[in-house]
Amino acid sequence: MSDTLRDQLLGLGFKPAPKPERKPDTRRDGRPQGRPAQARPQAGNKPGNKPGHAGRPAHGPKAAHCGPQGQRKPRSQEDIDLAKAYAIRAQREKDERIEAERQKQEEARLRREAKARLDELIKDKGLNDPAADIARHFPYGGKIKRIYVTADQLKALNAGQLGVLQQNGRYLLVTAELLAEAERIFAPAVALKVDPDAPAEDDPYADPMYQVPDDLVW
Repeated sequence: MSDTLRDQLLGLGFKPAPKPERKPDTRRDGRPQGRPAQARPQAGNKPGNKPGHAGRPAHGPKAAHCGPQGQRKPRSQEDIDLAKAYAIRAQREKDERIEAERQKQEEARLRREAKARLDELIKDKGLNDPAADIARHFPYGGKIKRIYVTADQLKALNAGQLGVLQQNGRYLLVTAELLAEAERIFAPAVALKVDPDAPAEDDPYADPMYQVPDDLVW
């Protein structure tokens, strides 16, 4: 339509056609383009929370412990004394165990040294006779042991002139003097020491009539 015709129509009272309203561009999320998105409330800025306490309410379980009711009850003097007594007893028991172990090790050391001296003392001094055929029995270590002697050795043994020592599982016939010296060094090694003045019933194996047969298993 030319401007002349448009002017003629306007002059006749016709109103110009309204221009179409321009809609604002929208985004995919439906919000008008150009307008800033409304800020999401952060966890620390929720309604009811005070600034500076993000995500933690002013009144909660932790706050309950801040008052007098949340404080630990102080220990009584009785509890303190009991704890001290337990500590003292535990320390004393520990010291006793350490001392017992120390004594045990010391006794083992002394025993080794004494046996070493005894071995040196009786080296090559045994009187055992390979031809001996008389079994002389005697109690030792809770069992009945025996040593083979000759007739003369049996008499001297029963008279206390000889004795028997145990050395590394062997039984050695030795003089009474050597037996006494060995007893001073390591008494447990003395296997048979006869007292000639003791009653006969104290040593029933001294009498040959009480000899145990060789084929008897002990």
